[in-house]
Amino acid sequence: MSQITASLVNELRQKTGAGMMDCKNALNETSGDLEQAVDVLRKKGLSAAAKKAGRIATEGLVESYIHAGGQIGVLVEINCETDFVAKTEHFQNFVKDICLHIAANKPQYLVPEEIPADVIAKERQIAVDAAKAEGKPEQILEKIAEGKIKKFSQEVCLLQQGFVKDPDKSIEILLKEMIAKIGENIKIRRFVRFELGEGLEKKSEDFAAEVQQQIRS
Repeated sequence: MSQITASLVNELRQKTGAGMMDCKNALNETSGDLEQAVDVLRKKGLSAAAKKAGRIATEGLVESYIHAGGQIGVLVEINCETDFVAKTEHFQNFVKDICLHIAANKPQYLVPEEIPADVIAKERQIAVDAAKAEGKPEQILEKIAEGKIKKFSQEVCLLQQGFVKDPDKSIEILLKEMIAKIGENIKIRRFVRFELGEGLEKKSEDFAAEVQQQIRS
């Protein structure tokens, strides 16, 4: 077991922003393993964030973002519980990051529950037809369709998308980590994304990739 020194506790505090006693307890729990202690604190933070999810959040910010010389515009409303938190740098940077992500990743809905039934039905039929064309057995067609719909939801729903700056972390996890960090409930309430000429002439995938690359860099 590694010695739990003050410098080790401080290093964990710098990495996580957690309190001194929480850091010390996490290091004791993991026999002084710093990386495991980070995971312990992260899990505890996400658990605490889940408990805050039902609290009323009516303050916050409406943020705008214009990208690519006026070709893409985003408006997003993100709520928190107090005006004090809304004015903090942590919260404001989080709101800006969500704007950047929406500009780059083109979400259409906030959560899967917002996807219209006819859109789901269409995606299901496309998946079934494709599976049949590949000669898949009838008894697994529904399972294949459910998998395709789940993947579709991850592609078009903001909370399920991988964060543009860290694709291994979903926006939902990013949100929960923010709740754990500031100690208040936060809700991404609504957003709208405009792209010049959208609906008139389809933009190339190269353009979307270019936006993502500019934001990541």
